[in-house]
Amino acid sequence: MQTLPLFVLPMVLMPGEIQELRIFEPRYRQMLDDCLLDEKNFGLVLNDPFSPTHSWDGPRSYGCEAEILHHETKGSNHFVQVIGRRRISVRSVHSPALPPFNDPMFESVIEDDSILPDVQELLEMIPKDSEHSKLYISAEVDYLDTEEVISEEQQVVLKSIMTHVLSEIGTMLRIETELLDKWISDKVEKSVDSSSDSLYVVASLVLSQLEAKQQILECNTLDEALEELLHHVAMGQEEEE
Repeated sequence: MQTLPLFVLPMVLMPGEIQELRIFEPRYRQMLDDCLLDEKNFGLVLNDPFSPTHSWDGPRSYGCEAEILHHETKGSNHFVQVIGRRRISVRSVHSPALPPFNDPMFESVIEDDSILPDVQELLEMIPKDSEHSKLYISAEVDYLDTEEVISEEQQVVLKSIMTHVLSEIGTMLRIETELLDKWISDKVEKSVDSSSDSLYVVASLVLSQLEAKQQILECNTLDEALEELLHHVAMGQEEEE
């Protein structure tokens, strides 16, 4: 197991998927500084309001390691591009040193919801008997590496799913048939190969519901994940009909 900082929010990151994040909360600004300073990754995990930690939403049991590809600062906002790496299993959660800003301890500090205390001001508010000074959630995690590869038959299924979904999107956008066919062909060829990430990349492209993505992320094998993906795609088609 390894200790990993966690970005806990209503979002699911898949292995191989690229996402853009805007970071403005003091706790995550501290986390970002720590990750950039130590050149280490963090975990991105779907929030679980039913398992709070120090009154913050806690993390779900499975998430994805996020590697920072690009970072830039604009005013008080940090814009980060990340790519999903290994799946992670969250074992032991470490609570942040302070509760959310709606806690009574912040009444004298926060007068305007649009102006948050800076990191240094918050660090000075941490109780002296606190075990640490981290404002963000972290956890002991297991990395769920897989040596499985996507078989040729599975690749055919994934390509079929992508082609169908992208065709529907292109039709809705009224893209010319010739341009649409080329776009779909290029997108499919770039997304699907023998790498296990292919399945997760396709899932991230064709699924919109967070819970559906999370269920795929939690599958133990690629066969289970593909079956889950087919199930959610079929459900989506039934709803459209």
